[in-house]
Amino acid sequence: MLNKEKYWLIMLLFTSIFGTAQDRSEVDLVTYLDTVETSFNIRFSYQTEAVQDLKLQNSTFEQLDQTLQYITKQTGLTITKIDDRYYSILPRTSSIFCAQILDAATLKPLEGATIQALNKNASAVTDANGYIELALIKPGDSIKVSFLGYQTEVLKVERLTSNCQQISLAPKSFTLEEVVIKRLFSRGIRKFPDDRIEINTREFDILPGLTDPDILQTLQILPGIESIDESINNINVRGGTQDENLMLWDEIKMYHTGHFFGLISAYNPNLTERVEVTKNANSSEYSGGVSSTIKMYTPNAITEKISGGAGFNGLSADAFLQIPISTKLALQISGRRSFADYFQTPTYTSYFNRSFQDSEIKNDGSSAENIKSLSDFRFHDYSAKILYDISPKHQLRASFISLNNTLEYSESDVDEQLINESLIDQDNIAFGIHLSSVINPAYDTFLNAYYTQYNIRSTDQDFSNNQVLAQTNQVLETAFKAKGTWHLNSRMNFEHGYEFTETGIRNTTSVNQPVFQQRKKDVVRQHAIFGDWSLATNNFRLRTGLRTTYFEKFKKVRLEPRINIRQKIGHFALKTEAALKNQSTTQIIDFEDNFLGVEKRRWVLVNDNDIPLITSKQISLGVDYTQNNWLIDLTGFYKQVSGITASNQGFQNQFKFIKTNGSYETKGLEFLVNKTTPKLSTWFTYTLATNVYSFESLNPATFPNNTDIRHSINTGGSYALFNNFKIAVSLNYHTGRPYTLPIENAETLPSSSNTYVVNYDTPNAANLEDFMRFDATANYSFNWDAVTAKFTLGIINILNQTNTIQRYYEVNPDDNTQAIAIQNNSLGFTPNASLRLTF
Repeated sequence: MLNKEKYWLIMLLFTSIFGTAQDRSEVDLVTYLDTVETSFNIRFSYQTEAVQDLKLQNSTFEQLDQTLQYITKQTGLTITKIDDRYYSILPRTSSIFCAQILDAATLKPLEGATIQALNKNASAVTDANGYIELALIKPGDSIKVSFLGYQTEVLKVERLTSNCQQISLAPKSFTLEEVVIKRLFSRGIRKFPDDRIEINTREFDILPGLTDPDILQTLQILPGIESIDESINNINVRGGTQDENLMLWDEIKMYHTGHFFGLISAYNPNLTERVEVTKNANSSEYSGGVSSTIKMYTPNAITEKISGGAGFNGLSADAFLQIPISTKLALQISGRRSFADYFQTPTYTSYFNRSFQDSEIKNDGSSAENIKSLSDFRFHDYSAKILYDISPKHQLRASFISLNNTLEYSESDVDEQLINESLIDQDNIAFGIHLSSVINPAYDTFLNAYYTQYNIRSTDQDFSNNQVLAQTNQVLETAFKAKGTWHLNSRMNFEHGYEFTETGIRNTTSVNQPVFQQRKKDVVRQHAIFGDWSLATNNFRLRTGLRTTYFEKFKKVRLEPRINIRQKIGHFALKTEAALKNQSTTQIIDFEDNFLGVEKRRWVLVNDNDIPLITSKQISLGVDYTQNNWLIDLTGFYKQVSGITASNQGFQNQFKFIKTNGSYETKGLEFLVNKTTPKLSTWFTYTLATNVYSFESLNPATFPNNTDIRHSINTGGSYALFNNFKIAVSLNYHTGRPYTLPIENAETLPSSSNTYVVNYDTPNAANLEDFMRFDATANYSFNWDAVTAKFTLGIINILNQTNTIQRYYEVNPDDNTQAIAIQNNSLGFTPNASLRLTF
């Protein structure tokens, strides 16, 4: 028997349930008026034409006044009381339209959005709370809602109400183009119709081997993108070298890419919101990367609340904050630092051994008998961004970033007297500012300026001989760009602009005993005008452009046409891309004057002589199929790059110290299959390619490229066991890279200086053993009040497979008639774990 309190509690519960479950379906206004007349014993007088097409939600009220107010708000009609029983209903032929414009993602009001009544001379701009009132509007009229950086909407006014209607605008970056598939490999990775790949780190879910969304590691899951030595400093896009990739961070060109001298990305993913990767015909607005363009962007919207996070893994700790100072001003800051100088984890030990295995640096505590060695390695990156909305139509953004790697190494004897002390310091500091403006609904502008400085410095001091060797490589670059976008109509755009770039590079080497100094500095200035025309319909997309660049120093003009076409036919789409590109900076690899054996690359400028302008010609043809969350993509490509130098390629054979110019030609097929469901994503990628050098002054003149990976496979999947627990596994396989063997039974030969050198056979005629690696990751996430926590465990090379990534030869110091192999291996079994908190 229930007591009285329980009885009333149950009755109250049932009453609340059924009371809130009233019929909220739409009904015709005429039917609704008939019901009101019966309920309140009144009569309405109206013209049938004024109400016959109107509908409203079927809601009931206890009071007549409440009912009449509800009808007025929902329909915009005027109700006038004639006497106690009769009421007249009259239409509003023209009235005030009220709305509030919101950001679809954050629901933040948009100040300065424009609403224009089509076919009428009426428009207005929203206030600080996103509200707008527009006269001369009636139901059935069309309005156009637009705002800088957001998709323009054209809507019909269904009714006029005193409660302002909410209209949400989606950011352009998410709606400018149809996404071919919502998720590629993992949540947060998208593929667009023009073959751009976007990585959204805020939405990033899980990939095998990664505990954090490492931006540049993630790229290597894509077909056509490899790293022949497992290094971010050596990402090879369709057979190109690392310096052929244009790296932009908030529209600033960067000359430094990786921490740990290339094993992890130097860009903190927590304040890098999204990354765009283009392998072929990008917009003519960008030049300088003959193989690819990689653009990284930080958040660009001012949020209402403070947000941020912090975390750590086996290598470093980091934190980031987004701080709204006012509705028009905000600050973003982030920082990351390694902690190996305080505490060393198994992850750090594995990375250290991999990074410094072919250098002067030892990690075993001794470099020779009775000699003790110490090494201290650390890295950091810091970034900041100021966001200021000057007015509803003008947005100012300023960005700053600092990246650094520092390595200190020393050797001492048994009496702890220093024998040798070395230091290498590598950094990239950059600052950029840009202004976005809406001139009118059909035209907007973008002004951008930046300064970037890259430095690598090393000193090597031999105390026994009182000798000091110092080396530097410095890049200073400033640029200014002005761009306008003319929105001809909803389907056509025309982008055009001008860009000026000044790049200066300095290389120095100095020795105190014997005294030797070498300094070289070059400057190249470029003036470029560019224009892109784009057309988009339901099934057809076209973007074509031309960039014209004038090089002051050489008094030469270079043209760079681009074209990108996509035609959709049912679930299939045919696509083609073609581009000509130029590049004025490159890297040379100096095996004699390298930085402690760790960093061998130096940035240099073209001089139109022994270091010519690098040019590329590319074309690709493909077809893709999308249906039921399946994506199947097949693309064939051809690329020719000329103007490369032998010293840029890193030859470890008979061409090691030869300086000459040449080209390479690569062609192949890229195949991708991806199936996604809400819980499962599986993928298979395969790349078949050939890559051949052509150097007229070498013998032989043609031979396989150092980056010639004939077959490459990446296959894996991720699965959500529960809503908050996910796992991912993958297999990475590719055939071995080429290398050069010494001649059998004649491995060395005497040189002119009464020493011996390796007697190499045909260049790149042999291949290393095939590379194979299994990776796995699992993560668990949970909410704790307003904080979201995620714990991730990742393992690289879970089977501890020994993979050789480089092999070359040196003369045996104990027998100068023999050559010994110097071999570098990839990462072994490498566990890592991370804990991340966000709010």
